[in-house]
Amino acid sequence: MISELSNSWVHMKDDERVREILQSMQKAGSNTLQVISDFDMTLTRFEHNGKRCPDCYNILERSNVISSDCKEKLQELLDKYYPIEIDTKRSVEEKMPRMVEWWTKAHELLVNQKIKKDGLAEAVKDSEAKLRDGYQYFFDHLNEHSIPLLIFSAGIGDILEEVIRQTEVFHPNVKVISNYMDFDESGVLKAFKGELIHIYNKKEGALLNTGHFQELRTRTNVLLLGDSLGDLNMADGVQDMENILKIGFLNDKVEERKQSYLDSYDIVLIKDETLGVPNAVIRFLTDSN
Repeated sequence: MISELSNSWVHMKDDERVREILQSMQKAGSNTLQVISDFDMTLTRFEHNGKRCPDCYNILERSNVISSDCKEKLQELLDKYYPIEIDTKRSVEEKMPRMVEWWTKAHELLVNQKIKKDGLAEAVKDSEAKLRDGYQYFFDHLNEHSIPLLIFSAGIGDILEEVIRQTEVFHPNVKVISNYMDFDESGVLKAFKGELIHIYNKKEGALLNTGHFQELRTRTNVLLLGDSLGDLNMADGVQDMENILKIGFLNDKVEERKQSYLDSYDIVLIKDETLGVPNAVIRFLTDSN
């Protein structure tokens, strides 16, 4: 059906169920499809040549737009809170207040840096952020078939958009829900806009954006891409959903997290730095239309 699903790094708890979902989605046609994806470590690479790739926050941390003192403090926050984020023994309810603490403290540190808006493009350009191999086909093919792509990120929307813009795949079918910076009239960061989006409250973010999902109410089939269990709620705002196929990237701590991913995602990709499987799925769902 899709040869890429037989690769050794592709794992499924119930491959028959995956086949049924794919056939149902294909039969409905690509004009009923929407794609909802996380950004950091889902559309972007986790590693390159054995080295961790940066997420949106890391791009700023490793740039010249913030001081070395701020970089140290952001690293301390990461060292403290990241183990909590990925701790399989803690419930989401336990993690939630700690994630709010983490994001809030990080945002406060960044606001105190008086970051200039015109420095963001340079920070992205100088960074080692990389979209996963196959990104060109992924973005271009969805756009060619007028399939909406919602990128739902707990990162920084301004940075995320710049990454996509610099790779020349920011097409009109792309919408982003994320944490956006608020600049004053002289282009200096003064705050972050709106409700905080962190890794475990994407459900609330989805429900706050009902207008977006209302516009797409005929798009009742969803391809969801994520790399954390918090990403599973990104489609909660979709109305009259018929089918959802969930693809999860398991990037690290594989053995301790593999079972929980297999229990939650339909397809789990282990240490796969490409968009090969999502692209094969999209090809399958669009070629027959």
